[in-house]
Amino acid sequence: MERAEEHEEIAEPSTGALRSRLSNRADPFLVVCRCFSFVTSLIAILCVVVNVLAAIRSFRDSHDVFDGIFRCYAVVIACFVVLAETEWGFILKFSKVLEYWAGRGMLQIFVAVMTRAFPDYMAQRKDLLLLQNIASYMLLACGLLYVISGVLCIGFLKRARQQKEISREQAVKDLEARDRPTQGRVGTVARGASE
Repeated sequence: MERAEEHEEIAEPSTGALRSRLSNRADPFLVVCRCFSFVTSLIAILCVVVNVLAAIRSFRDSHDVFDGIFRCYAVVIACFVVLAETEWGFILKFSKVLEYWAGRGMLQIFVAVMTRAFPDYMAQRKDLLLLQNIASYMLLACGLLYVISGVLCIGFLKRARQQKEISREQAVKDLEARDRPTQGRVGTVARGASE
């Protein structure tokens, strides 16, 4: 009876140590990818704001109705970039091209070009022109980085590491589920031994 209790006590710390070792390790590559995705989302949101302001100015001052319509399309596509960066399953299922980093980069470059277009009449609004330039060039840089990373197959590496992380999280959950009934048995064995 004592030998069984010792075996249970010895097995418990090893699974606990294994569980803590599995759950505490964060993949630095995935952390960097998530940070870059977050920054890209913020820049795309900035592009949305710039294009909304330009569209309002275009329609209100009646500079050019076509520019206003163009800006509205830029807003919609920039919102799509933000949603793609969240890697929401519905969006990735809807557009398989955005699963690949090169595809995302091309979309971001397209939004950056749309944001930068038609700056000539905004010369009197220096603040909006500056904001437009900052947003478009930053999103252009993110798009180029995505395209280069996509060509180098870094997106596939990220996907493989995400699968590994999901497997690790599942292993931790399985260990916790396995330990719950074991802990109940240890208590029952301990009570039985004391009686």
